[in-house]
Amino acid sequence: MRAIQKSNCYHREGHNAPCSYGDTPYMLLFGAVQVVMSQIPDFHNMEWLSVVAAIMSFTYSFIGFGLGFAQVIENGEIKGSITGVPAASIADKLWLSFQALGDIAFAYPYSIILLEIQDTLRSPPPENKTMKKASMISIFVTTFFYLCCGCFGYAAFGNNTPGNLLTGFGFYEPYWLIDFANACIVLHLVGGYQIYSQPVFAFVERWFTEKFPGSGFVNKFYTFKLPLLPTFQINLFKICFRTAYVASTTILAMIFPYFNQVLGVLGALNFWPLAIYFPVEMYFVQKKIQPWTRKWIVLRSFSSVCLLVTIVGLIGSIQGLISAKLG
Repeated sequence: MRAIQKSNCYHREGHNAPCSYGDTPYMLLFGAVQVVMSQIPDFHNMEWLSVVAAIMSFTYSFIGFGLGFAQVIENGEIKGSITGVPAASIADKLWLSFQALGDIAFAYPYSIILLEIQDTLRSPPPENKTMKKASMISIFVTTFFYLCCGCFGYAAFGNNTPGNLLTGFGFYEPYWLIDFANACIVLHLVGGYQIYSQPVFAFVERWFTEKFPGSGFVNKFYTFKLPLLPTFQINLFKICFRTAYVASTTILAMIFPYFNQVLGVLGALNFWPLAIYFPVEMYFVQKKIQPWTRKWIVLRSFSSVCLLVTIVGLIGSIQGLISAKLG
């Protein structure tokens, strides 16, 4: 949202103009929107929001890819180097590399929502087979866009490549297209926030329902009918908990408004336990894999390497977060 305002300013005043705007009003606005959106009852009622978010994601990804490709053609050369952006010291280079691993770790795993999505699928065919096919297609498409945007972005700007191609102002023109792409990012993140938050809501609310079965505050629903709107039900506990959850994440975002570093921390925390360790352990149990067999050794080695990636990614991202905050 800030990038849209800056883009219009650069277009009016020139690319070197001091177009500086704060983050806080936009974060508060986004939080207010999420308070309302968080009242969507559950994952099964989010199909329309998921479709909108997916369309927005494809749209700004195509725009980022197209702008990067066009910039490379305009430059007439491929910028950058095989060793990447130089750093002041080897230690700084390592920190940046570790942070990048954390960003990549965040970019792929969706295990926290996989079963929730699978639960919404119709059968036949069996839900797990449909989900496996959808997962393979989505990973292929995601990888395609990551490589295109990452490689062409770096080839276009070399060592001056911003952390975010569309909001970091690698591109200034056409400004209306940059504005449109950033508007798509906003809509995508409105949906993405809900898709990742709904499993958390469901888990906490289920736990409280089982823990306090006799509580009216937790379990009682009230029916409302507003003009021109369908009848809906509200629950006081859901309203309070979901609002508090959104408020807490908004406050954290205001304290740490650092895109890549925060992504790295979140990615490193989620990557190994949810995407690697638990699936591998479940596979051992399901397939009755015996210790010290070839398959057991390969999967254990794979899990150990991914654990190492998670640790260095977390360390690098936390260091980057602290440096950004103190700097």
